[in-house]
Amino acid sequence: MADKRDYYEVMGVPKNATDEEIKKAYRKLAKQYHPDLNPGDKTAEAKFKEVNEAYEVLSDKDKKARYDQFGHAGVDPNFGGGTGGGSPFTGDIDLGDIFNSFFGGGFGGGFGGRSASPNAPRRGSDTEATVNISFEEAAKGCRKNISYQKIDTCSDCGGTGAKKGTSAKTCPNCGGTGQVRISQRTPFGVVQTSRSCDRCGGTGKVIDNPCGTCGGTGRIRRQKTIEVNIPAGIDNEQILSVSGQGNAGTNGGPGGDLRVYVNVRPHPIFERRGNDIWCEVPITYTQAALGAEVVVPTIDGRVSYHVREGTQPGDVFKLKGKGIPRIGGHGRGDQFVRMTIEVPKNLTQRQKEILQEFDNVAEEKNYQKRKNFIDKIKDMFGE
Repeated sequence: MADKRDYYEVMGVPKNATDEEIKKAYRKLAKQYHPDLNPGDKTAEAKFKEVNEAYEVLSDKDKKARYDQFGHAGVDPNFGGGTGGGSPFTGDIDLGDIFNSFFGGGFGGGFGGRSASPNAPRRGSDTEATVNISFEEAAKGCRKNISYQKIDTCSDCGGTGAKKGTSAKTCPNCGGTGQVRISQRTPFGVVQTSRSCDRCGGTGKVIDNPCGTCGGTGRIRRQKTIEVNIPAGIDNEQILSVSGQGNAGTNGGPGGDLRVYVNVRPHPIFERRGNDIWCEVPITYTQAALGAEVVVPTIDGRVSYHVREGTQPGDVFKLKGKGIPRIGGHGRGDQFVRMTIEVPKNLTQRQKEILQEFDNVAEEKNYQKRKNFIDKIKDMFGE
């Protein structure tokens, strides 16, 4: 544990960083070191795991408070493994316990809303992962294998924390309640307060023979890979929630959720605007003037479109229903195609002569916009 880097150093943020600054740093580092973008790079893979571990703690208010106070010992379930009783900080620390230890109970059920029973089922915390997909995968949907770090129930002890073949015992100090009551004499009389039991750390149980795998915590950190369905129409920076795939709960409580941040790679041709797709199609001067059949790319393949005679630069036409599917299957957006007219370069002498001949016989009606512009100039200067 001595060689584990400070989580704030890992994220590259100061200790007084805001939640938004921590989140922004995570998104940047997760993209930089993601295995999909660094195939076969073991260093990047290790960095990615380190960043995820740091963010898992710093993004959780309770874990961050424990980390700020106790360091890695306050949040890592494997810290102190083999010391006999495990770390007293690996379980959930309730701010109400700290509050009550100084100011006593009787304040409406406790400052932190802690359950009356130390062995009550508790839901696991959420964890996060990032997935990178292509523009087409986002539009049509896909399935992706996602690897991430999570805290899971120890398979050797079944989450009890006790060595296989043994079991935890009821704490003799608190009788299994996890709380001890203290009487204090004050100028107002004898006041009784309650605080977390020092011997069992508020769990209500003591373990004489801790599990060697998890160090008595009942939970271990491991790498997990699952297949996730990415729905058609997902957009960049949207978040998918996979129920029950987060960190394991305690005392039989349900697991948290896996929150998957989706990064959609830019497309060389298409641009997404809501559920619509935009693209530009270059055509020749002759095609624009005379009209022509042109090939237009869509996410469904190539389609043929007839460019009308006299098409102008910047003209836009719509391909109805060729956009991005709406999540949930309620129709699709449209595709808008903007025409750009490419002026020919590197003309031969003969080509120049032909164009000049055309210009000599062209009339004002062939250039209506130009005629209108010249008329406005004449009006401005009274010509």
